[in-house]
Amino acid sequence: MLDTDTKRRIDSCRDILVGKVPDPKSQVEQITIALIYKFMDDMDAQSEEFGGKRSFFVNGFEKFSWSKLLAPGMGGQETLNLYSEAIGKMTENTHLPALFRDIFKNAYLPYRDPETLKAFLKEIDWFDYEHSEKLGDAFEYLLSVLGSQGDAGQFRTPRHIIDFIVRVINPQKHERILDPACGTAGFLISAWKYIYAQNQKHTPGDLLSSDERKQLTANIHGYDISPDMVRLSLVNLYLHGFTNPYVDEYDTLTSEDKWNEYADVILANPPFMSPKGGIKPHKRFSIQAKRSEVLFVDYIHEHLNPNGRAGIIVPEGIIFQSGTAYKALRKMLVQNSLVAVVSLPAGVFQPYSGVKTSILILDKRLAKQTKKVLFVKVSNDGFALGAQRRSIDQDDLPQAAQALSEFFYSPIGFNGCKLAQAVSRERIAENGEWSLSGDRYLQAVVNPSKYEQVEIGSLIETISPPAKLQKEAYLSLGRYPIIDQSQVAIAGWTNEEAGVIHPKKPLIIFGDHTCAVKLVNQPFVQGADGIKIIETSAKLLPEFLFYFLRSNPLETEGYKRHFTDLKRKTIPLIPIEIQREIAAEIEGYQKIIDGACQVVENYQPRITADAGWPMISLREIIKLSSGEFLSTAMKKDGPYPVYGGNGINGAHDEYLFDMPTVVIGRVGAYCGAVHLTEPKSWVTDNALYVKELLTTVDLQFLALSLRSLNLNQYAKVGGQPSISQSIVLEREIALPDIETQREVVKALQAEQVLINANEELITRFEAKIKVSIARVWRG
Repeated sequence: MLDTDTKRRIDSCRDILVGKVPDPKSQVEQITIALIYKFMDDMDAQSEEFGGKRSFFVNGFEKFSWSKLLAPGMGGQETLNLYSEAIGKMTENTHLPALFRDIFKNAYLPYRDPETLKAFLKEIDWFDYEHSEKLGDAFEYLLSVLGSQGDAGQFRTPRHIIDFIVRVINPQKHERILDPACGTAGFLISAWKYIYAQNQKHTPGDLLSSDERKQLTANIHGYDISPDMVRLSLVNLYLHGFTNPYVDEYDTLTSEDKWNEYADVILANPPFMSPKGGIKPHKRFSIQAKRSEVLFVDYIHEHLNPNGRAGIIVPEGIIFQSGTAYKALRKMLVQNSLVAVVSLPAGVFQPYSGVKTSILILDKRLAKQTKKVLFVKVSNDGFALGAQRRSIDQDDLPQAAQALSEFFYSPIGFNGCKLAQAVSRERIAENGEWSLSGDRYLQAVVNPSKYEQVEIGSLIETISPPAKLQKEAYLSLGRYPIIDQSQVAIAGWTNEEAGVIHPKKPLIIFGDHTCAVKLVNQPFVQGADGIKIIETSAKLLPEFLFYFLRSNPLETEGYKRHFTDLKRKTIPLIPIEIQREIAAEIEGYQKIIDGACQVVENYQPRITADAGWPMISLREIIKLSSGEFLSTAMKKDGPYPVYGGNGINGAHDEYLFDMPTVVIGRVGAYCGAVHLTEPKSWVTDNALYVKELLTTVDLQFLALSLRSLNLNQYAKVGGQPSISQSIVLEREIALPDIETQREVVKALQAEQVLINANEELITRFEAKIKVSIARVWRG
């Protein structure tokens, strides 16, 4: 485990560098080089201590030793010159192992400030190679700041997802393990740790012989096209005990040099962004394609040994896109190696990307023994799926791993569970699409139930509307609501009588493209195209079908029609009286949810000013400035939130401010909107920000006061709304003393606790609804 002192020192190193080296990737490289430099000197010192000789800083390189760099009499400029010369010449030091020479290849000092370097080296001096067992975890923490390399479709794989895949694939000590797009070697190290944990009596790996340990490290290999990633992965492996790690700079998709090298286990989260014009691969791939995600999966399938296994993270295109190459790839996998597909929730890669992904599990031996593929749907991975990824109680991964393990052990005896169901390869091949979308095949009921399972299509009819209203005819107010396939309950209003549908009983509205589900029991008009108006038969209560579909939603497969999938979905045909009981119970829960939602949605924290508080011009309280331009092309996914007038609208790999500030929307629809930023953030030029406080004021109090001004009312109209600094600064706010400000903020924070409690109430009663529906499965 990473201890707090080590974490703090790494953070301190980054904080020292950030003014001169703002790019997180460059920070990691500078810390990596300095750590290896220090560790070489530590190893020389250890050798001398035990009666040996120095082996790194010798034959003219003695002057570069760490102790010389930090000698008390060394001036700042002298230290800078010596360090810069040293890292530039390390590749010429023939006494260094090839690994270390590779690490120093093309290394240089990207700044020339002596004070920054001395402060940085002082922090590095705290690290000691004698405690190398901690350094692997420390370096993994350091690598976490890299976040994503989104321009190349590369996103750092969360540690718990890596560990889940490794656990499912179950690598063994004698197997050759490969990651053909290894990045910082996360999969390789997780596999190594897993094998050590599986071979322990008292401590990890204590059941492995010396020869087995050597063979294990020799069996673990990685490739990466980026020399920077190769350098980082080499260091990461070295710090985890790999004295001679095998990671090669290699273009997996265009080079043939290693085409004839195979593996027993392949683990990968390959990049899935292709350059303009596509990849130009060689001709040895089975699937002729230019998309990197297709080629990588093809490569992995082809480079497994006859009994090999693989776990691959893939984008949704691999799962259901209808292009020729995608279908050919899916067909090849289903017929030869695919044994399971694990659907992950969108948001697993937050805060770097909301991209939806799945995991393909390949096993060439098992695929020959079973005619089925297991589809597993993970809805929660133990973390909230928003940008913050906070830890939560809901975690489907352990149950998913258990289901996969049971299926692998006995495919014929596997009965399915709430998360997983086996589907025949014949059914996957039925329409020629070879779709790997689990929702297409998963039955609504996978646990045994005493009720008959019936396709929804046999219990419903569709109603054709007398007319459809186009979007330009929507009104903001009117007599009849307009229902369309969007996620909002009411898309607009109309007074037109011609298209009105008068339900005789509640109707289900299904978004054919969006899979949105609504229950309507009042006159309405259909908006535009894309919805199916569904009337249930006497055997099916519309309210029951509505709650059933809300609890067991179809997963959208992109812009296509889904009504056929809905009709194929099965539902337990329970007695109508029990349907009414369940619907009434859920309706009661829903009313509580709706009430709590009203509280949450309508609450606005407000400051009630005391008559004795002085009114002060904002010009005397703050200085404002415009944010800095950041185009979509310039933005690089990273750990730092980007604020505009509408709040957080993305992330970047650089930040403008260390400390929190207040942001005010400057132009557009969110002109005058006020936000309190997180520490280390970027503010774009469509917003103003508080550059300086001119008097003592609590930032939260200031933000609340600015919101109470409703600054949008002062915006210039005509064209795009905008508000200037001068207009904002002309306003006045009531400003009591700082203690009173803090008391006000504290009181509002107490109100926020109640709002949070309502949000928790919503979550709890949504869970109760799921439990009510789940009772149907048990009969």
